[in-house]
Amino acid sequence: MPMPGYDFIHPLLDHDDRHAAYFVENNDSTASPTGQALPSHPLFDRFDHRQPWFLTATPFATSGAERIIPCFRAGREDAGELEATLRQMKRKLALIASTEKKLPASGAWDYLLLPVSQARVQPPYTLLGLATRTVIVATEVQTHSDRDWALANACTYCTGEYLLTRSANGRKADTTRQKMLRLLALIAQDADTAELDEVFRQESKLSYSLLRLVNSAAMAPRTPITCFSQAINMLGRRQLQRWLQLLVYADPDNDLHPNPLLYKAAVRGRLMELLMQNLAAEAEPATTGDGAFMIGSFSLLDVLLNMSMPEILQQLPLAPAINGALAHHAGPAGKLLRALDAADRRNHEVAASLLDELAISPETFRDAQMQALQWAGRINIAA
Repeated sequence: MPMPGYDFIHPLLDHDDRHAAYFVENNDSTASPTGQALPSHPLFDRFDHRQPWFLTATPFATSGAERIIPCFRAGREDAGELEATLRQMKRKLALIASTEKKLPASGAWDYLLLPVSQARVQPPYTLLGLATRTVIVATEVQTHSDRDWALANACTYCTGEYLLTRSANGRKADTTRQKMLRLLALIAQDADTAELDEVFRQESKLSYSLLRLVNSAAMAPRTPITCFSQAINMLGRRQLQRWLQLLVYADPDNDLHPNPLLYKAAVRGRLMELLMQNLAAEAEPATTGDGAFMIGSFSLLDVLLNMSMPEILQQLPLAPAINGALAHHAGPAGKLLRALDAADRRNHEVAASLLDELAISPETFRDAQMQALQWAGRINIAA
C-alpha cells in the first residue's frame, strides 16, 4: 500500500484578513487518501465549527462532518460516482478550477476554488454572476494587489501567500521600526524587567497591545492582567518573552483589524518548536525549545519591518545558531524553516522533500500543524 504524502493545511482569509476556513492539499495526488485523518484528529473538534474545511473528495466524505467540503478537480473523470453519491446526500461540494476547462455555471457547485491569474482574464461580471449562487475562493494569491483585486471582485476567501511579500506601501516610519528593533534586542538579551518596563512606559500603545495579547483566549487568565509587572509575575519570564516576540506583529493603531502576520508568526513559532523536538539529537541546543519558537516567530520580521533579514539581524544579539538559521537557513533548524516557508508558499513538492530529508513523517507533520493552528487560532487581540 503506498505511503500517504504530506498534508498541508492552509488557512483561508476573509475580507478582514482573518482566518475563516482551511484548504488542505497533499503533495502526492496518487497517495493513499488521508481524508479521514484530519477529521478524526483529536483537535479537529476544537476548531470553530462555523469554518469550512476544503479536503480532497474521498469515500470518507460520505460520513464526514458538514463543515468538511469535498473538493473535486475539474477534468477528473474518475470521481463521477462519488460526486453523484455526495450530491444525492445533499452535501456541499467544491470544484478546483482548471485553466483547461470552462468555469461552471453559477450554482453548479457550492464553492469554486479559482486561481487569481485565471480569474483576472474572465469577461466582465463573470465572477459577479458566479458569486450569486457559488462561493468563490481565490487561490495562488501572491501579492497584496492580487488580494485586493480578488476580494473586490466577488471572492469570499483567499489563500495567504501574499502575507509573505512586503507591501509596497507598508513601510513603517523609521521611529516605529527602531522602537520595535529595540524591543526585540531587549527580548533577545533576556533584559531586566526594569529595562522592558521602561520601553512600555514610553510606548503606551505597546503596553496596551501586550495586555490585550496576554488576556486573549490563548491565555485566559482567571484574573485579568492589568500591568506589565503583573504580567511578569503571573506568566513568568519564559512565557512573557514568547508573547513579546509576537507583540511586535500587533498593530496598536488598528484594534479592530489585527495584523494577520501575528497569527502566521504564532503558527510558525509553534510549528518550529514542536517539530524541532524530532531533531533535537542533531541540532544545536539553542535552536530547540524556546529558540525554535524564536526562529519561527522572527522569520517574518523582514516582511513586517520591510527590511532585509541581514539588516535586521545586525541589530539583534541572537545566538549564532539562531542567527544562522534565520540568515542562511543553516543547520536542521534552517532546513526546517525552509520547509515551512515553502509550505506557506504552496510549494508542496519542495516542502515535502525537505521534511522527508529531516525524517519528519507525514503523521508527525500533520499533528504538529493541527496543534499549532489550534493554539494560534485562540490568540485574539481584537476589541
